[in-house]
Amino acid sequence: MTESKPAVIDRLGGITTLLGQGAQRIPTAGKIRAGIKVLTRKAAELPKAQQIYEEGLDAGRSFDQIERALANALPNLKSPLVPRNVPWFTVRAQDFPNPETARQILEMHGEDRGEGLHLYRFPVVFPSDSWQTVMPHELAAWGAAEKRYWSQYSPDGRVRHCMCHAPVPMAAGGRRAIRIFGGRKAVPREDNGGLCEPEVCLEYQQRQCNLTGRFVFFMPGIRSISAFELPTTSFYAMNAAIQKFETIGFLRGGRISGFLDRQRTPFYLTKRLMDVAHIDEMGLPTRVSQWIIELEAPVDVTALLRDREDEDTAIAHAQMATQLLEGMPVMRDQAASAPVGMPPLDESPPTSTGQDGEPTLNQLLAKAEGYGIEPSLYGRYADQRWGKGWRLNLRGRRRAWDELDRYKNDPQGYLDKIESELQNAS
Repeated sequence: MTESKPAVIDRLGGITTLLGQGAQRIPTAGKIRAGIKVLTRKAAELPKAQQIYEEGLDAGRSFDQIERALANALPNLKSPLVPRNVPWFTVRAQDFPNPETARQILEMHGEDRGEGLHLYRFPVVFPSDSWQTVMPHELAAWGAAEKRYWSQYSPDGRVRHCMCHAPVPMAAGGRRAIRIFGGRKAVPREDNGGLCEPEVCLEYQQRQCNLTGRFVFFMPGIRSISAFELPTTSFYAMNAAIQKFETIGFLRGGRISGFLDRQRTPFYLTKRLMDVAHIDEMGLPTRVSQWIIELEAPVDVTALLRDREDEDTAIAHAQMATQLLEGMPVMRDQAASAPVGMPPLDESPPTSTGQDGEPTLNQLLAKAEGYGIEPSLYGRYADQRWGKGWRLNLRGRRRAWDELDRYKNDPQGYLDKIESELQNAS
């Protein structure tokens, strides 16, 4: 038996494994489409094509499935379907491993605005704080069955390469292909020097290579261990989303994942009719109206800024706790954040409120003591009810204060409630 080698740690702190370290990918289990596909004028003139198309829609098949059915039945009909821009998103049963998911999404978030039940706007939460992970995108040229070329940045982010699959090596004699562990390797494309330069790229100029991307997200209320995706080819949609991601990330200390605030506000994906500028075949600028995917963040910006202030408060509290543990003197103005169960520095209840007019911890303990409840007992109860972070954040202290206020005419009943809940938890 050979001696095993120690795991190798890469420069990012990860462990190198047998399967290597690729870009972070989030598994998805269903697609919401940005638009629909309809029969071309030529295809619509054929009764057989019309029948296959209508039957596919009624059965909830994906447009890819409908297109394959058309190709099988009418092999001489080239490109029978074309995209159509509409104000809603398409949710079809066959785009999900569990077709029931499509029905749940439409029932929960669909609207009828006069054209039947459609998905116009829906809530999403993103599973990563990296917008590159939740909105992956690239320039890509597709063949009949696979991706032929695609863009990829160098590790330093300075050079955009044009990549392709390496040729499959053949065994001696050229009679069979060598088994490749991990699939075909990606290599820089040789005939353009391995550089992605759209202005001089034949595939890009012939519209064979295009920008493609997708949003990767979860939907509150829709149960799925895997995420969902919304493919898009719109530069405007992706560029505007990046700006929203960066703004929200700045306000939330780099976070875009999860709910946006303590009211569990999600992002929303919707569509907006916009005049989009583009260059026509003659090189002249023109504008057309299109429904563009829009990422909404309907959140009170000032609330996000206050949350950041709470982080500063937590840091100050941590510093004070360190001082107490090390036996160092604590300044009197830190008394409001003294941990429950420790002797307060100022026995008299404070008369002023804390930040933003919210009660301080000292006020809460004084109010509880006025009800005949020992501070240490109240602290254990509050930790169990709201989690230990309630002391450090403004809304946590406000919830505790409001509950105390509700029992101001029945302090003995409140004490009984506290003792009962603590006893049941033990």
